[in-house]
Amino acid sequence: MGSRIETLNAGGYRSDGRRQLELRDFIIDLPTVSSSNADGSAVVSHGLTTVMASVFGPREARLRSLTLHDRAVVNVEVGITPFSSGERRRRGRGDKYILELAAAIKATFEPVIQIHLYPRSQIDIYVQVLEQDGGMLQASINATTLALINAGVPMSDYVAAITCGVFSTQPLLDLTSLEESDVPHLTLAVMPKTGKVTLVTMETRLHVDRFEELVRLALLASKVLHAEMRTAIRAHTGELIRAMGGSRLSRVPDREDAPGDDDQDEAMADA
Repeated sequence: MGSRIETLNAGGYRSDGRRQLELRDFIIDLPTVSSSNADGSAVVSHGLTTVMASVFGPREARLRSLTLHDRAVVNVEVGITPFSSGERRRRGRGDKYILELAAAIKATFEPVIQIHLYPRSQIDIYVQVLEQDGGMLQASINATTLALINAGVPMSDYVAAITCGVFSTQPLLDLTSLEESDVPHLTLAVMPKTGKVTLVTMETRLHVDRFEELVRLALLASKVLHAEMRTAIRAHTGELIRAMGGSRLSRVPDREDAPGDDDQDEAMADA
């Protein structure tokens, strides 16, 4: 049976005009002052998908029964605004999809956040989906990464997520909602510095022969996203330093630079 939409035409262009491996516009906003009094927040847009993440803590745990003596507890809550999509569906906190989304975000960041530094405390992460057009999990993870960094929460590495799929035999990166409904796909969360994968989710069947290729492309795409995140964080930090009357933030090489950042665009093109 043929595809319901023209996911990829004969010229190699997708329904929104992008090439197979072309990412959507990645826009990052790091508010200097949060309206919700959060310790750190970030708004991330992948194309028409927009997600806001807010972080509170580390702070004293509210319930002693849930307190761990050797590490912090990470709580994740996800909300989806009714106007974020055309279907105008209101999802409550007990909605199965929202609970699965929150569990995936928590599983992604618990190994990355250095929770052992904050015993008997909690870190609360609130994710709000403002617009959705595919890649909702990837946008939520990327927004959470930036919000945690903005809040000063120590992590072992950045986490960059990307959704990829296969149309016929052709790989696609950064899928829209129409593409997600039409092709088998997966979402991969990667720590770019080490190349370790912290999360892989698949809601559709994917042939095993295509899995390795998608993972390789996702690793390359994560380096592109990581570079954008680092640029946004450094620019935001520079603004804070100047606002405090400090000197300009200089570019100093450090160990956090992911290998191959300078060649990542070329690598994506070659892929």
